[in-house]
Amino acid sequence: MAETKKQSFFGGAAVLAAGIIIVKIIGALFKIPLANVLEKEGNGIFNQSYYIYSVFLSVSTAGLPVALSKMVSEARSLGRERQARQIFRVSFRLFFTLGAVSFAAMWWGNAFFADFLENSKTALSIRALAPAVFCVGCLSAFRGYAQGCGNMTPTAVSQIIEALCKLFVGLGLAVYLLRLGKGVDVAAAGAITGVTIGTILSLVYMVVNYFRHRRAPRTDDTPSGTGAILRQLLKYAIPITLSSSMVALISTIDSKFVMMQLQERLHYTEADASGLYGTYGAAMNLYNLPSSLMVALTASVIPFLSAALARRDRAGAKAVVNSSFRVTALLAFPMGMGLWALSEPIMGLLYPKYDSALGGSLLAVLGISSLFVCVMLISNSVLQAHGQVYVSIVTMLIGGVIKIALNYRLVAIPHINIHGAPIGTLTCFATVAVLNLFFVSRTVEDKPNYLALFAKPLSASLVMAVCARGAYALLASRLGMGGFARLLGVGVSMALAVAVYAALVVALRVITKEDLALLPKGEKIGRLLRIK
Repeated sequence: MAETKKQSFFGGAAVLAAGIIIVKIIGALFKIPLANVLEKEGNGIFNQSYYIYSVFLSVSTAGLPVALSKMVSEARSLGRERQARQIFRVSFRLFFTLGAVSFAAMWWGNAFFADFLENSKTALSIRALAPAVFCVGCLSAFRGYAQGCGNMTPTAVSQIIEALCKLFVGLGLAVYLLRLGKGVDVAAAGAITGVTIGTILSLVYMVVNYFRHRRAPRTDDTPSGTGAILRQLLKYAIPITLSSSMVALISTIDSKFVMMQLQERLHYTEADASGLYGTYGAAMNLYNLPSSLMVALTASVIPFLSAALARRDRAGAKAVVNSSFRVTALLAFPMGMGLWALSEPIMGLLYPKYDSALGGSLLAVLGISSLFVCVMLISNSVLQAHGQVYVSIVTMLIGGVIKIALNYRLVAIPHINIHGAPIGTLTCFATVAVLNLFFVSRTVEDKPNYLALFAKPLSASLVMAVCARGAYALLASRLGMGGFARLLGVGVSMALAVAVYAALVVALRVITKEDLALLPKGEKIGRLLRIK
């Protein structure tokens, strides 16, 4: 039974991972050209507007989809299909209400939020995002229900629809508005309109998919009343929402303080401060890639681990916990160290209109920070599945206070300047990740062996990063750092990094035969790699 569930867990994670990889490729084709089209000031406006959107998105959607998928998964694992359907209906009404309130706040309060961000040009973009926060609220109800049923495909397809609209509509509108002679604030709002249209079309797809595949429940269980379901839903959702909202809220407050310090203490103009923040935002686009790929894993962990715990399947629960940490280390560590190793050439290659030395130094710190973010995300999911929903609130609050205090102090120091922002981010998430791992070891019945899970992937990632950095330095000294030479240098260095990491994973036996047996075609992969 445990093995069957484990295969389902990896199958669901694989579907979401494939979808997210496609989404991130499309997202890169959107965000990287957009950052160059809008340039530093416009990119700063775009990123700051997103912080306000993220706060409302977290309030209306962060905890509820997780709680919904957890409750639906538990109900279905116990054969209560009518209960699962009733949970969805109650949840949707709540999602709808919160989305409508969030829409109203962003639509009519856009000027207030722009003043809060110390950037008056964000007002139009905040209003353009208001319909999106309502649509995503409704979307999250359908996604949470599908994930609770163990079906990750609708979520992946709807995310791809969103990404394609951002790329074609958002980027197209930004370019068109700039050609008309509009300001960067109007162009940023045009780009954000693509996000809103994407959420509308995604919602249409999810509604159609739900009604096409809906079938009458095959069980005669009596579902709980609306009040009881709502109380249970909020019991799970409120702490998760507080935890997720805290990340968005801290980032928003931090953005305000960074802009304020740049303008008041270092005497930058609003446009120049926005330009610096735009460079930081460009680095953040790349920093977010590793953690965004963890969404597939974190979304799969909670329903499958919750189902195992509901069945009192101790072996199944242990397998999901250990595998989730191991896969996180295998994926996140090399991505984060790769960003550190090739930070400056990547920034110079992808953002030629930006200061690559400045962007590279910011990305180097953020790359290391991304390791801890991924560990934090997966440990949050493990804790939440075990019912320890308030722990992540406490740890994130501690990390957030550290981040805001450090950034406020460091950015005001002239020779540190905008570099204080990634330093605060690194310190924050390293603290949160370590605290989370401590609480996981105190919570789960079978304590994970962190040294066994993390040491080998980290060692392989460090060796890989040193090889990539050395290879690029050697190629740059021979070929120079021009456009094509830089592209060739980064491409060769990344190819070498992948080869080195793959070889080390096999040589150090990071993946065992037992791990591969849980994956589709795992036995064939094991024979190909000669893993015994």
